[in-house]
Parts: sequence; C-alpha cells; structure tokens
Amino acid sequence: MDTAQASAVSSKTISFRIWRQDDPNKPGHFEEFKVPYAKGANVISCLMEIQRNPVTVEGKKVAPVVWDSACLEEVCGSCAMNINGRVRMACSALVDKLQQPITLEPMKKFPVVRDLTVDRDRMFESLKRVKGWIPVDGTYNLGPGPRQSQKDHSVMYVLSTCITCGSCLEACPQVTLDNDFIGAAPISQARLFNMHPTGKLNAEERTRALMGPGGIQDCGKAQNCVKVCPKEIPLTTSIAVMNREVSKLIIKDIFFKEEEQKASAGPG
Repeated sequence: MDTAQASAVSSKTISFRIWRQDDPNKPGHFEEFKVPYAKGANVISCLMEIQRNPVTVEGKKVAPVVWDSACLEEVCGSCAMNINGRVRMACSALVDKLQQPITLEPMKKFPVVRDLTVDRDRMFESLKRVKGWIPVDGTYNLGPGPRQSQKDHSVMYVLSTCITCGSCLEACPQVTLDNDFIGAAPISQARLFNMHPTGKLNAEERTRALMGPGGIQDCGKAQNCVKVCPKEIPLTTSIAVMNREVSKLIIKDIFFKEEEQKASAGPG
C-alpha cells in the first residue's frame, strides 16, 4: 500500500446510529458516532472504540454505550442485537458487509435494561420449564452410559450448539413482551434432552411442559426462527418433532380418560 492509499484508509470512518436508553422507564433516542475504519472490524470492536471515546458526531461527550458481550467468537450468545433492522450477533457482524450508517438497537422481544442490553429472563425461565438439562447423580461413578446411534449423535450435536442468544424469539412474530410463548429455542432443547438416554426418563414431563399456556400450540409456523439462527439449527424440524410428541400425549390422555370412564361406569 502506497502513502496515498494509507492516508485514504486512515481518514476513513464508520458511521453508527445507536439506541440510547438510560433505563426501562425512560424514553430512548438515537445518538450518532463515527469511529476510525479498520479492515476486518466487527461491530463489537467498534463499540469498544466508542466506549473508549464516547463523543457523538456533534462533539458531545456522553455516557459510554452499554451492551452485552463475552466470548467474541459467537459462542456465548450474549451480544445478539438488532443490526440494521435484523437480529444477529455483533461479534460476527463485519462492518465491511454492512450498509452505513450502521444502526444498532436492542432486541425488542425482551425488556430493555439499558441501551443495547436486555433482560433475557423469559428465555431462561422457559428452559427451566422444559427442564433443559440431564438430571445426573454425580456422587458416584455411574459407569458407561447406553450406546447411541451415530444418526442420533449427529442430530443431537447440531441441537446442542444452541447458544441461547434469543435471536429466534426476536424474529418470531408470535413472541411479544406481554405474552408467554416460549419460542423455538426451548422447544428445540426439549427435543435434544428427550433424545438423550438419561433424558428420556423425563421425556413425558418435558413434552407436557410444552402443552401449557405459551406452549408449542402458540407457534404460528412463520419459520423466521430458522432464518436468523446463527448456528443454523433446524428449529422448524424440532418444532415439528415436538408437535408430534405433544399430539401423541394428547391422544394417550384421551384414550386413558375413556378407559377410566368405562371402568368407573362398571359392567353393563
């Protein structure tokens, strides 16, 4: 790179429009910033630059922008936000591939805490609801577990890559701030743990958890979730699989109810 090219690159800037909101009870607004261009920069690195020098394009010194991030390699899921109107991970969003000014907003399906940070408790509570874990007694050696087929391994591995970022809930038209729909991620995790040899012991309990208010019946089949998933998890397939499991339980309940009614009626 010659001197002229180096000078052009050094004078190049990246423009941002960032949503600012001091707390959930105060109105928000946009502030504009410019940061020096760096080849290969992602949104997080630009936010770090703004944090070091939080001065707007008008020259006003403001409070540093607040956002969530941890791993910076699309593993923790914490930096999900709306970037140019689409939910995605800020750590893997490269500025060279984004139209400027780059608009950053918090996810709208979760309560705002401050600026770009949101409260994702609803998602974590939904994972508790479907018991998104394997209950194992770790006080002694349980020995080798049951063998699993390679086919099941392949499916479960993909499902296990969920990073609970909340992108699927953000993109879902059925999820709103004032309803209880659990969304695609917990449904897919219920499928994952129901496939596990030990998890199968609680499979019916997980499936029944999807039958209550805000459960799988609230899914509108929009399929937006699978389009925005950063790990390309087949969420719609998981929803279809768990829909079948729910249907089986409903039929089972109807059958047993009829048998109980016949038994209580007695002979004749």
